[in-house]
Amino acid sequence: MQFETIILGAGAAGMMCAIHAGRDVLLLDHAKAPGEKIRISGGGRCNFTNMHAGPANFLSQNPHFAKSALARYTQWDFLDLVGRHGIDWHEKTLGQLFCDDSAKQIVAMLLDEMTQAGATMWLQTTIASVDKTETGFRLVIESDGRRKTVDCRHLVIATGGKSIPKMGATGLAYDIARQFGLTLTDIRPALVPLTFPDGRFTGLAGVALPVRVSCNATRFDEAMLFTHRGLSGPAILQISSYWREGDTIRVNLFPNSDPFEALRAQRQQAGRKNLSTVLAQMLPSRLADYLTREWQIAGNLGDQSDAALGALCDRLTGWDLTPTGSEGYRTAEVTLGGIDTDGLSSKTMMSKTVPGLYFIGECVDVTGWLGGFNFQWAWSSGFAAGSAIAAQG
Repeated sequence: MQFETIILGAGAAGMMCAIHAGRDVLLLDHAKAPGEKIRISGGGRCNFTNMHAGPANFLSQNPHFAKSALARYTQWDFLDLVGRHGIDWHEKTLGQLFCDDSAKQIVAMLLDEMTQAGATMWLQTTIASVDKTETGFRLVIESDGRRKTVDCRHLVIATGGKSIPKMGATGLAYDIARQFGLTLTDIRPALVPLTFPDGRFTGLAGVALPVRVSCNATRFDEAMLFTHRGLSGPAILQISSYWREGDTIRVNLFPNSDPFEALRAQRQQAGRKNLSTVLAQMLPSRLADYLTREWQIAGNLGDQSDAALGALCDRLTGWDLTPTGSEGYRTAEVTLGGIDTDGLSSKTMMSKTVPGLYFIGECVDVTGWLGGFNFQWAWSSGFAAGSAIAAQG
């Protein structure tokens, strides 16, 4: 069987590419349903983009690579598409946009657009082999226990990274890249909770508060959540992309206020209060109790000198913690790193050395922050490759 374009991966990037790639497009996926990562994202409401999406919100060895695709298909373009399909949405926080109703609406929208574009989709199909031919590529695929051979002129790899393997994530994109001589950057779990030894925070599991967390000259002001295994919440997921084994993260428990001035004022008004009692009024009580034990905080507030209060506040605003690891690909929202962008065209996403071979979405070394940025990269890179293919007629 012959197709003009075959796209591997019916996720966000793959479906967007299929919509824009022109005629005679076949989309393949091993899953039972398309867009599964879309369906579960954002608590079932899909954080489908971010109002502030731009190159500064992405990590890559080449920070300039994403500029072209992001500029040519923006968050506003995707919002126009959402609007045309009558999907109501809202901004939750920090520019994060969600469906009012369900993430399934985004999947249905993409499927409708694919139908209008005339794309064909085969699900529950696995790839046995991929080879180069004189005119393009030949794939051997397996479906319903039978093998088929399909040829194409353009081959687009949109199979994602290794995050959330229970949903079928594999390293197929990386295998195909290596097969055709493309290089990879180091890959690792990203947007992932960080773990600590000996159940250090078990007694704090469920406690959440706004913090400023920093590591390797990068910081985020968002919520942090204590878990049985360590730390999670948006602030920790964000900083996990910048953290490496052995690094220390610094947590400021008072990102929006000055605890030193607050404690001095309290000292004048209620100096007989126990210092731990005062802390429990400023922080979640379980966290205050934990810090009182760990840091051996004792005595009345009125007995504390400015120097003593200053030393305590330095710890409260600069709590240094060294994670032992992360929860890994099992819970990571994305994979950091991937196909080295030096081997790809930033305008078309096509390999510079293998004509007709494209890589888009999460498998490429472009990783967004938490908050809809990775979906925007999927839309933008999918559009870039699809438009480039369609332009070739």
